Amino acid sequence: MIKLRPAFFLFTLFLILIYSLSTYAQQIPDDLSNINVDNLSDGQIRQLIQQANASNLSDAQLVQIAERKGLPATEAVKLTARIRSLKNGQEQNTDSKNNLTETADSIPSKRKLSFIPEPDSASRIKPDLFDKIFPKVFGSDLFKNSNLTFAPNLKLATPKNYIIGPDDQLNINVYGNSLANWKLDVSPEGNINIPGIGLLNVAGKSIEQATANIKSKLAAGNYAVGRGTTVQVSLGNIRSIKVILVGQINKPGTYTLPSLATAFNALYSAGGPNNNGSFRQIEIIRNNKLIRTLDIYDFLLKGDQINNIGLQDQDIIRVPTYRTHVELAGEIKTPAIFEVLPGETLQNVLGFAGGFSDVAYTNRVKVLQISDQQRKITDVYEADYKNYIPLRGDKYIVDRILDRYENQVSISGAVFRPGMYELEKGLTLSRLIEKAAGLKEDAFTGRGSITRLKQDNSKELISFDIKAILNKSAADIPLQREDSVAITSLFDLRDKYNVTIKGEVRKPGAFPFAEGMKVADLIVQSGGFTEGASAKRIEVAQRKTDSDPKSLNSDVAIVFSVDLDNKLDLNNADFTLHPYDIVSVYSLPGYEKQRTVKIEGEVLYPGYYTLKTKNEKISDILKRAGSLTASADADGSSLKRTNIAILGVDKNKRDSSAIQERSDRLRRIQSSFKDSADVQTRNNYIGIDLKKILEKPGSITDLILEDGDVIRVPKQQQIVRVNGEVLFPSAVVFEKSKSFNDYVINAGGFAPTALKRGAYVVYANGTVRGTRKFLFFTSRPAIKPGSEIYVPKKLPPRANTTQEILGITSGLASVAAIIFGIISLRR
Repeated sequence: MIKLRPAFFLFTLFLILIYSLSTYAQQIPDDLSNINVDNLSDGQIRQLIQQANASNLSDAQLVQIAERKGLPATEAVKLTARIRSLKNGQEQNTDSKNNLTETADSIPSKRKLSFIPEPDSASRIKPDLFDKIFPKVFGSDLFKNSNLTFAPNLKLATPKNYIIGPDDQLNINVYGNSLANWKLDVSPEGNINIPGIGLLNVAGKSIEQATANIKSKLAAGNYAVGRGTTVQVSLGNIRSIKVILVGQINKPGTYTLPSLATAFNALYSAGGPNNNGSFRQIEIIRNNKLIRTLDIYDFLLKGDQINNIGLQDQDIIRVPTYRTHVELAGEIKTPAIFEVLPGETLQNVLGFAGGFSDVAYTNRVKVLQISDQQRKITDVYEADYKNYIPLRGDKYIVDRILDRYENQVSISGAVFRPGMYELEKGLTLSRLIEKAAGLKEDAFTGRGSITRLKQDNSKELISFDIKAILNKSAADIPLQREDSVAITSLFDLRDKYNVTIKGEVRKPGAFPFAEGMKVADLIVQSGGFTEGASAKRIEVAQRKTDSDPKSLNSDVAIVFSVDLDNKLDLNNADFTLHPYDIVSVYSLPGYEKQRTVKIEGEVLYPGYYTLKTKNEKISDILKRAGSLTASADADGSSLKRTNIAILGVDKNKRDSSAIQERSDRLRRIQSSFKDSADVQTRNNYIGIDLKKILEKPGSITDLILEDGDVIRVPKQQQIVRVNGEVLFPSAVVFEKSKSFNDYVINAGGFAPTALKRGAYVVYANGTVRGTRKFLFFTSRPAIKPGSEIYVPKKLPPRANTTQEILGITSGLASVAAIIFGIISLRR
């Protein structure tokens, strides 16, 4: 059995205690009891609404959570009214109350309030809902950071000023002429019992003092201390002490801590000061005397722990209420609520916040002060930062610099270096063009413009002759602040020139036009001729700009025929292109790509066959395949032609618009059928009578084959499938004596939802036969081996609409009136 040492047990217990306290400290919700909703800007309220919407919270749930965090009921009513007015577009003018409106952009992203909501549906939200909305007390995050525990390091060497007390353990190591090693516990009376020497009181003494006394005691006991014998005293197991934390602290009470604990350890265990507690005048009381005042700002701002002293048993840490709180917001590095001590100035507060941000307006800070019955606003200028004494409740607002330039002009367009430039003294238009590296070659020199701000901040446009100003034949124009000069490019004043090539080239399409461009140049840019292209007959179509609009026979294009060499040599006569020309390259007469078909199933030589003639038929391919085998089912043979129902034309002559039109038509048809997913597949098959084709080759049913056709000759079929609206869809053995209804009965019969008159049969070769009805007689299609009987579903009954009922009623009334009129005339 493993025996735990007391030191290890105490150390483990201490770590568990610290972890549990730190976890609980993070769950303490921030207090909103001091928030005045009237002091919040519209931008802050909008940001709160946006964050609530992102968390799927209603306005009522948002206000409810704020109340749980301490927002008073009167302020909750104000918050509800502000949210409602903003959503209705009636923004409150916060300048009338605060004399300052903060936008959402002016609230820095570092302002965060973490809280753990109650476990119900209204509060299951991300913990940063109130981030950037309500200010935090500077330093409060120090005691809520799980990564910063201030746990004492128990493995350090024993401090010389450590005060020994009961339950401590001293390790005494004697070496040299005399050898001894003792681990002695300090008794409740403060004594240790040195073997062979006797009792020695060490309580209340530091390690350094106790070491001196032990050496003296050993020397008196015939140990040669100092004459070849050395004595070393260190601390073994440490004791626990009780520390009392009172005042404005999150979790006041008595805490059991290791004797090496400091003031920060105790404050962290208690969750730190609350919102009313002082962070700068924390009192450490020992034996009813104030021995040290701890300022947490020293640690936060300078890393100074000089007053973070070690604690002793029954020490008291008292956190008083703060004296003066001020708030710093806006363009500052660390916006927060700061505690100010007597004698500190606004300059000190700015230092607490880390100084201004990069875009802060530093010449003046707005101060919202509290007077006797209301607020007032004051401006503090930079020269007075060191003299202004912060007052209770001050709120300092640091504005952002203006988004404009005091000495900037810009130039854009056809210059080599467009952009912003410094407005030098006496800068003119020609000098600005020179600073922009001059005009580009494509610059339109006939006219330029300057957009200038007038005194009332409206804009005016000043036009000028660029060529005249650069030639100094016209007066130069002095520039002013915020002038924007625009130089237009020639290419901006006309459509983009291009030429188009279509037909038998590898990359047909539109290409940029260039002066002197030839037909051969365009063909090279388009990747050259395809294999079947004809270079002897190329057409070029040019635009006609003078067509007679009054003549029906007037030309709309000028067409030229060009004869080139396949090698596209420069020595060949060529045709010079113009903008917007269309070049058409045709294929060679008689050029044909090989076409292949596939025959599979019960033939002697199944596989792929290349068509030898344009009119090669099914019978010809079967003859080349060695005809049918003995087990072939000629009646069930089929021809698959991909997308024949969609295209209906030879694939080498398909038009994209026709393809799209047929595809849309088929999709509309498919949407009406339950088995629409099968419509496309079924339409790929053409019903052929292979037995008749073999008996009479060249007949009308002996189809001419196309590229990609697949002829399938199955084995003899022996079953019939029954699907659709039957009670038990089945595969039934074929018998000549059975009729259509017999097979349906073998599948359980018609279902109640079956549309009997719509039943049809799909034969093995793809042919479809439907049910016929004449008077009271129903003719069902014959059944062959491999057939599939399909029974569709009845369409749901459609109720007549009000308009249809009114129409029928009106029609009947009209017919009745006509009949009544005829009867009246006969009388």
